Amino acid sequence: MSEKIDQSKINQSVWEACDTFRGVVDPSIYKDYVLTLLFLKYISDVWKDHYDEYKKKYGDKPDLIEEMMKSERFVLPQEASFYALYEKRFEAGNGERIDKALHAIEEANIHKLEDVFQDISFNSTRLGDEAQKNDILRHLLEDFAKPALDLRPSRVGKLDIIGNAYEFLIKNFAATGGKKAGEFYTPPEVSELIAELVEPQEGDDICDPACGSGSLLMKCGRQVQEKFGGSRKYALYGQEAIGSTWALAKMNMFLHGEDNHRIEWGDTIRNPKLLDSESSLRHFDIVVANPPFSLEKWGFEKAEGDKFKRFRRGIPPKTKGDYAFVLHMIETLKPKSGRMGVVVPHGVLFRGSSEGTIRQKLIDENILDAVIGLPEKLFYGTGIPAAILVFRKKKRDTGVLFIDASREFKSGKNQNQLTEANIAKVVATYRGRTTIERYAHLASLDEIKGNDYNLNISRYVDTFVEEEEIDLMAVHAEREKLKAELIQLEAQMEGYLKELGYAR
Repeated sequence: MSEKIDQSKINQSVWEACDTFRGVVDPSIYKDYVLTLLFLKYISDVWKDHYDEYKKKYGDKPDLIEEMMKSERFVLPQEASFYALYEKRFEAGNGERIDKALHAIEEANIHKLEDVFQDISFNSTRLGDEAQKNDILRHLLEDFAKPALDLRPSRVGKLDIIGNAYEFLIKNFAATGGKKAGEFYTPPEVSELIAELVEPQEGDDICDPACGSGSLLMKCGRQVQEKFGGSRKYALYGQEAIGSTWALAKMNMFLHGEDNHRIEWGDTIRNPKLLDSESSLRHFDIVVANPPFSLEKWGFEKAEGDKFKRFRRGIPPKTKGDYAFVLHMIETLKPKSGRMGVVVPHGVLFRGSSEGTIRQKLIDENILDAVIGLPEKLFYGTGIPAAILVFRKKKRDTGVLFIDASREFKSGKNQNQLTEANIAKVVATYRGRTTIERYAHLASLDEIKGNDYNLNISRYVDTFVEEEEIDLMAVHAEREKLKAELIQLEAQMEGYLKELGYAR
């Protein structure tokens, strides 16, 4: 029986592998190399583990072993294995060999990994001249060959080690990479909260039009698995504008066994690719997203002539694309079962002009179900607080539930975090749909109209706590009492000093 692995050791070992690049290559570049090699190492360990199991069983029948390996959920050509590359690490041409290995894996699994490695080249001059590049890649192969990064399933057990390692790396790259990294990283606990709010069911089509690494999509899928005894009766759809992040999402789906997915590469607003057979926007049961906050260049110029009529409620401001994503998501909801959760900056709740017009129309349509205020410093790349908007095509009432969860979190050194208890409280309050003093308020449509359709949470949830009135006479009496006690203590002290011969 192999020794079980500890997640923190895996994370630390992978992070240490990044040292090979530090000071030589920019983090925005080397993260892609580290994550891609982690992918290669994991599938190599899975393949090796299964091969060794068959060898124990059918040791003298190599042909049978090869036949059994064909039933694996992926194919790993022998020369493309991490271990084949590791054995040749001292030879020239490490970059070229790794590139060939990745392309061979893609070809062997073309329906699952087509074009995934097209934007990554280990043979690139970005890693330096031939000698430096070869040396860096030798060290990287050695980093991943360490015992701590033995990722065989027999050692990993049922834990989602690779998914956790991916999240750990993405989180750390986001923390050090600024806004660009933060655009595609949604903290796991925020993904968990959104997934619970939209309540994925068996048979649901689930979409994230700004899917990043795919973590939010997979959290929704996991909800179905947990509720329905491991069921995989759901489909995941996503679109991502950044090529390297799209590739990461594809690798992530592959590693998690999410075979029923469709992840497209492209700009969702300018060029939506999740279309039906009639080239219209495809509709989904669930749509979730953490889009880039207030994107300046979102496609304003072509919005008026949008062939999908996504902006019929109004065109968002030229330099703020928040409502462009919200409107796109709403247009892709199924008419009867559609549920939606989207992360937005607070400005979306109260800004005027065209955003105010759009907001009013959405409220009057009675599809906005809840506004949930989150704590500050939850998201990498920005310290500002955000909110979650929940929309439903079929609501239980005409009100909007406001929840102020901004003061409930676990404080961290650089980032705050939602705890399981924080998440459970928000979800229970959302499902109960009742007013809770200083935490939640179910506002009527008339109440929202009376506030000029302003959704600023503080207008509906009063978190002010009055200071207790001070009784000045009681304070004075307490002061006089303390003065008398002090005089008495000083007299006692004077007596003790006299007894000891220190009388003044």
